[in-house]
Amino acid sequence: MKLAFSTLGVPGLPLDDVLALATAHGYHGVELRAHPEEPVHPGIDREQRADAAARFKGAGVEVLGVAGYARVAAPGEDGPVLDDVRALVDLARDLGARYVRVFPGGGDEQGPEEADATAARRLGVAAEYAADRGVRVLLETHDSHRTGAAASRILGTVGHRNVGALWDVMHTWLGGEQPVASYAALSPYLGYVQVKDIAGPDDTVPLPLGAGVLPLAECVEVLSREGWDGWLCWEYEARWYPAAAPLPGLLRAGREHLGRLLNESA
Repeated sequence: MKLAFSTLGVPGLPLDDVLALATAHGYHGVELRAHPEEPVHPGIDREQRADAAARFKGAGVEVLGVAGYARVAAPGEDGPVLDDVRALVDLARDLGARYVRVFPGGGDEQGPEEADATAARRLGVAAEYAADRGVRVLLETHDSHRTGAAASRILGTVGHRNVGALWDVMHTWLGGEQPVASYAALSPYLGYVQVKDIAGPDDTVPLPLGAGVLPLAECVEVLSREGWDGWLCWEYEARWYPAAAPLPGLLRAGREHLGRLLNESA
């Protein structure tokens, strides 16, 4: 498996510094948080996109994915949501990224069946657009659809290879789902896996990998046993927790921890 980290852990850091961290600490790729406060987002122009892509290529680091904030199950008109997804897909294509991350975001204003149908309809439209650009749109296990079982209800309805799943191991655990069940539900659709660690369900401040309660060893063991050979991406949510320890000083130990888990499960 290849290892990446998300720029959510180093919010606003210049791209050259992000790449320096990746190369210094042995990460193969980076997930880019696509928000206007970051150096790379859908609002940058063609020249800036080409420059960013060239920097990644020159450093030998892959742009794993573009982490957007479109909420495909949210109530309201389809148009604005689809516009957001298309903009993310275009950015991913221009950067040479394989994946775009979207959220469910079903909320409390509609029932589960309506939220499922809304998300499936929008993702079905987005799938064709993404296919033409060589990009895969991944629905993260998050908020209204935090378990693999919930996300798979949508993905099974879409049934398109350019729409898949992003397994966030914290959210499936918070949803009461064991890793073996999450993998079983998501495996037909799995793009990549976000790893992280926390102290518990009532304390989600990010911790160094291995310092908390999340079943990372079990997740890696399931993936290895099933022969899955994709990406593990460390999403350290420092942007939302200013008191969290700075990510740069944790990156090497995090990569070593994941390496041990991979060796133990081999």
